[in-house]
Amino acid sequence: MDTVENTTPAAGAAMEAKDDTDSFTKVKSKKTQKRKREQDGAGMDTEEPVASKRPQFPPISGDKLRGPDEMRKIAVPAHRYTPLKENWLKIFTPIVENLQLQVRFNLKTRNVEIKTCKDTQDIGSLTKAADFVKAFILGFQVEDALALIRLDELFLESFDVTDVKPLKGDHLSRAIGRIAGKGGKTKFTIENVTKTRIVLADTKVHILGSFQNIKMARTAICNLILGSPPSKVYGNIRVVASRTAERF
Repeated sequence: MDTVENTTPAAGAAMEAKDDTDSFTKVKSKKTQKRKREQDGAGMDTEEPVASKRPQFPPISGDKLRGPDEMRKIAVPAHRYTPLKENWLKIFTPIVENLQLQVRFNLKTRNVEIKTCKDTQDIGSLTKAADFVKAFILGFQVEDALALIRLDELFLESFDVTDVKPLKGDHLSRAIGRIAGKGGKTKFTIENVTKTRIVLADTKVHILGSFQNIKMARTAICNLILGSPPSKVYGNIRVVASRTAERF
């Protein structure tokens, strides 16, 4: 009897432990659940393919495809009113006849307004016309600025003398004088060697030309501003120009 009584509590404890283990539920890891979900989704996609219908759009008209008319405005300073008036026909003709754009000078806002129309073939011609007018406003001759319309690889670049070196008073005047030279000799020499056009307007320097030529002219002008003698600058740009000529 004693042995029976001793084994009974042990068996009861074993049964309780078994019940406790049964009460715990096994939790699956998130990775397993995600993988199972992806597999189920892939199975659903393959089992039930969705029939996609190709959308049908009506043909669009040429006017809507071209979009609304665009306009560019170029402000004209007071000292360029008279040259603009005298050369208006030379500016007006290539913009209207060659680029098929509309142009006018707004007397109230003092702006040259260039606008596309239904006859405009290339939208890029608006940018060419704006650069052409801007070059004339900056001080270039009409014949030189006209090259911006005819050629694609020409650009305009402007910078201030004080951007290179912060000069004031007589030092600034001497730097501008070194760029121009006696009777404009230095400026003309840089233009001829680098095949660019340069305009000196107070402390502003405007350069018209191709990318490589602008780079050569800008380097020469910066050296003059920093104090290099013109003879040394001439030699440097002639060497660089001969190298580029051999390369191309």
